[in-house]
Amino acid sequence: MKVETKFGNENLVIETGKVARQANGSVYVQYGGTVVLATAVSSKKLREGIDFFPLSVEYQEKTYAAGRIPGGYFKREGRPTEKEILTARLVDRPIRPLFPKGFKNEVQIFAIVLSSDGANDSDIPAIIGASAALTISDIPFLGPIGAVRVGLIGEEFSVNPTFEELEKSSLNLVAVGMKDRIIMLEAGASEISEEKMLEAIKFAQVHIRRSIEIQEELQKKCGKEKITPDLKGPSEELYKTVKDLTSEGLRKAYSLPSKEQREEALDILSRDVIEKLKKEDDTLGDADVKKALEKVEKEQVRNLILEKNTRVDGRKHEDIREITCEVGILPRTHGSGLFTRGQTQSLSTTTLGTSRDEQRLDTLEGEKFKSFMLHYNFPPFSVGEVRPARGPGRREIGHGALAERALKAVMPSEEKFPYTVRVVSDILESNGSSSMATVCASTLSLMDAGVPIKKPVSGIAMGLVKEGDRAVILTDIAGVEDHFGDMDFKVTGTDSGITALQMDLKIDGIDLDLIKKITAQAKPARLFILKKIMDVMSAPRESLSEYAPRIVAINIDTGKIRDLIGPGGKIIKKIILDTGANIEVEDDGKVSVSSDSSQAIEKALEIIKGITGQLEVGTLFDGTITRLMNFGAFCEILPGKEGLIHVSELSGKFVKNVEDAVKVGDKVKVKLIKIDEMGRLNLSVKQAN
Repeated sequence: MKVETKFGNENLVIETGKVARQANGSVYVQYGGTVVLATAVSSKKLREGIDFFPLSVEYQEKTYAAGRIPGGYFKREGRPTEKEILTARLVDRPIRPLFPKGFKNEVQIFAIVLSSDGANDSDIPAIIGASAALTISDIPFLGPIGAVRVGLIGEEFSVNPTFEELEKSSLNLVAVGMKDRIIMLEAGASEISEEKMLEAIKFAQVHIRRSIEIQEELQKKCGKEKITPDLKGPSEELYKTVKDLTSEGLRKAYSLPSKEQREEALDILSRDVIEKLKKEDDTLGDADVKKALEKVEKEQVRNLILEKNTRVDGRKHEDIREITCEVGILPRTHGSGLFTRGQTQSLSTTTLGTSRDEQRLDTLEGEKFKSFMLHYNFPPFSVGEVRPARGPGRREIGHGALAERALKAVMPSEEKFPYTVRVVSDILESNGSSSMATVCASTLSLMDAGVPIKKPVSGIAMGLVKEGDRAVILTDIAGVEDHFGDMDFKVTGTDSGITALQMDLKIDGIDLDLIKKITAQAKPARLFILKKIMDVMSAPRESLSEYAPRIVAINIDTGKIRDLIGPGGKIIKKIILDTGANIEVEDDGKVSVSSDSSQAIEKALEIIKGITGQLEVGTLFDGTITRLMNFGAFCEILPGKEGLIHVSELSGKFVKNVEDAVKVGDKVKVKLIKIDEMGRLNLSVKQAN
């Protein structure tokens, strides 16, 4: 069974019934020459003893899809790449809210890239494929959902731009939603206005509908009847009992000023109510009581916001917690910044390196290099927990990618700043939106390092509590508001516009009017935080840290690259050995010279220019005698370049025998006095002194 529609510049084709027929639902999605297989499988029984929905999403890119063999010893795909992790999150985030509350059957989505045309990204087909597989399956899914990527090239919006088109686009927006509302947004932008971003979302909604309609067509043709799920949750009787026992205790707990005090009071309250109820009914499980208590707790927090116009920590809806900013707090790093907002704190450090420090990415589109990286770490002590210290999880990868995207728009060009830049954000304390704290701390760190960013960037996280037609927007959400609220809306930017945006919901979507209100409320908050940053440091330092390497880049004629490198790299190795500077030569003729010593750089540049440039008569050189002849001595002035010092130019005095004046290996200062018609160099010791 196959359905097809025009979707941007290519046809979107969804086919089912051919492959993976033992899955609850499976589809084969093709867009251009890119093909993704998406499957959905659910366990037949619910998973006991858990208080979360056990959904897992896996996205895999097979290198054969692009006609390539994996590198490495084993010649097969290994651990997920960052691109695979981020795409899996893109698939997961919009479908997760669309399962019935209390559904505890395990559900697994697999999206596998089977073919890649090197032009069209596979993430949009993967999202549409996951939705289509769930829609035609018997799994209780409240979709379908549609997805589209929107670019902005000049003043024109583009549907599903190719990789090449995205290079020219000032916007990269992925929008996912229902026919009349949006569920998820993910965007990177070059300082575009809130108004332009809203136009892009409105434009996306039209094409989201198209990708939903084709799934509905497929469902009508071959969709399975949905099962009636066994929904697991606290009974109404238990809920009422827990509410009667805990309402007053919860009110007291949420009146306490600090997060630690509230958590301690809530922990005591939870233990007391579990102990009391289990004495009365030993069939009750701890998880049942905790789930009922969480429901009561959620109601109280939301009621505080909706009915009493206040929040757990006493703030009004638009209030921002206290902010402090510091720079240069670590003595030996190239740059450091500490940003604290309430009980959320990011320590960001910047390290500068050369082009050999760039990250090499082996992607389906081919080999790529990254000269700007931002890595985010979330140690357990930041939330007062004890956990094994393992590598970064999907959340850390996602938060780091968001902050990197937020700052990428203001990073200097490689021509202006030929450094590889790595920023690391360590979250030292967390109570709401550590990713936005990362953006702010990283801005401070970059400026402290002297990286000439175009403008400082700040970020704010917005929340939402929605009941029916009533919706309250919260500025600068804390952890409990994120947990019990309906939305996490993050926006970053400069004083000129938005650089990144991310929206995730726990409900089945919001309309454009509400998104407009959220962005309107976020803008003054973002600018307020930006002012706090600029009060501490308004522009990058004029000079780099004394511990950072110095890099000077020049361009040479590509025809001279061979002369500079020499046979087997002999000449460039000698320059590196003689000067102590690192030298990197690229195919386009760009030569980067780096060292901690400015003298080493100057010496290396002088030699490179001498080898690759036009030698000028009158230039002085420090040379080395290489050969003695009856009529004079040959002197190497640059690696691979020799000139003749005639016997009459060896000294201001008469020289009868050459060996009386110089010996092989002697270091002499010489002057270039002539270049003959054959390019031979004539040198003089006499005229150099």
